[in-house]
Amino acid sequence: MMEIEHHEATTIVAQMQAYIKSHLQEPITSSDIAKSVGYSQYHAARLFKAETGLALFEYIRRERLIQSAYVLRSSKSKVLDIALDFIFDSHEGFTRAFTNAFGITPKKYANYPSPEGWLIPYHYLNRHKLKTEEWKMETKTAVIFTQIMERPARKLILRRSQRATDYFEYMEEVGCRTPEKPEPWDILCDIKEALYEPVGVWLPNNMRPEGTGIYAHGVEVPADYANNIPEGFDIIELQPCKVLVFQGEPYDDEDFQEAVGVCMERIQGFNPSVYGYQYADELAPRMQLSPMGWRGYIEMRPVKEIR
Repeated sequence: MMEIEHHEATTIVAQMQAYIKSHLQEPITSSDIAKSVGYSQYHAARLFKAETGLALFEYIRRERLIQSAYVLRSSKSKVLDIALDFIFDSHEGFTRAFTNAFGITPKKYANYPSPEGWLIPYHYLNRHKLKTEEWKMETKTAVIFTQIMERPARKLILRRSQRATDYFEYMEEVGCRTPEKPEPWDILCDIKEALYEPVGVWLPNNMRPEGTGIYAHGVEVPADYANNIPEGFDIIELQPCKVLVFQGEPYDDEDFQEAVGVCMERIQGFNPSVYGYQYADELAPRMQLSPMGWRGYIEMRPVKEIR
């Protein structure tokens, strides 16, 4: 019986992957994908993650980047045109995503000589095949890459906690969910107007009503967002600001806690004045992206120039 169920699951996920592949140059929502196989959004997303190890959002983004890389090497299209073709909202956003994924800018990649005609870095396409020692982060050095980025005026949709101060306390408080009441993260992933991927946030005091926790899960949406807010969620406005982005080295997923812990410790000791900035926690929450071994731990914190 289990073999039959697994076979059916594999077939359904293959159908979802085929749907995604045929719509990479069109806006795709989790609702569209679920409808293509006759499942609810919740069950389709759960099934896909269980079979592939990737959330629908991650898989779509990965496939778009891979296909855009092929187009970069097989055509003479401009980087901006390719970015827009694959539903990236700007040249800068596409370049950032491509560089984070492949370790090279789209322009350099398009012009990079290779006898294979086009070459996706091995570590991106075959991460699961790499040996542990190739991934293991050297915790004694713990290299952290940093950059300053602009964030526009926007809003943050979030599911607050009552007392959580970190991810683990938050998950303990939120507890297990059911198909009728999915986890906050799943709900956030379904917000199609999202500017970026969902994040964990540490809220400053000026954004935290009395009786609520410091830590929450949220997603940023445009400043003019006026659609419904999911039940049990809140929305706050965020003004334009600069953020200091920290990115750790790739690590093996088995070393998740150690690798993330080392990165967070190094980040806590970082002095932004070396860039001529100081932390400005009142402008926006401190944010952490979902940790993934292949890209390293990523955290963001608002800053302002030292006058």
